[in-house]
Amino acid sequence: MSGGEQKPERYYVGVDVGTGSVRAALVDQSGVLLAFADQPIKKWEPQFNHHEQSSEDIWAACCVVTKKVVQGIDLNQIRGLGFDATCSLVVLDKQFRPLPVNHEEDSHRNVIMWLDHRAVSQVNRINETKHSVLQYVGGVMSVEMQAPKLLWLKENLRETCWDKAGHFFDLPDFLSWKATGVTARSLCSLVCKWTYSAERGWDDSFWKMIGLEDFVADNYSKI
Repeated sequence: MSGGEQKPERYYVGVDVGTGSVRAALVDQSGVLLAFADQPIKKWEPQFNHHEQSSEDIWAACCVVTKKVVQGIDLNQIRGLGFDATCSLVVLDKQFRPLPVNHEEDSHRNVIMWLDHRAVSQVNRINETKHSVLQYVGGVMSVEMQAPKLLWLKENLRETCWDKAGHFFDLPDFLSWKATGVTARSLCSLVCKWTYSAERGWDDSFWKMIGLEDFVADNYSKI
């Protein structure tokens, strides 16, 4: 190339957390796939309709695959790191330590998976309110979304989980926090799975109506 120095390559890493594994890809600035790696993650099914994972196990797998795909790359040339993941709920205490989402009080299992259907009663009650925020999720909320999972925790694991909780994360938001130390949530996650409005923010009346007025009282700091 004549007439000036050639610009250095730029690289980007994408990390995808699925149901059974974590995948990472390295692409260049033209979108060409240069490297790929995957790593299995653990799942638990302690009882029917209860599906759980470990945020520590998931993060460890993210680190493994990321290190694999960037081998031999000048890290100063990596311009971005992105995460996407399932609609799973991660629960941490005020010191960001895992809390149990199960009756066995196993804090290692602190993730309620997307496919978990323990909160059928809770989501039915939420949908019966016919609250206006439900229009943002297609008119009817899925049992796989976060509000029914949160209500189930309050009603079933009050002492061992709910009262001790300091942070409830959508899984991709947990991953970005682990990578950066910033607790800011993704607008995509909040709107699609938590009833947040980009124009109006949280709707206090919804959370009070479904029995989760706790969030309103602490100015939504936990979510």
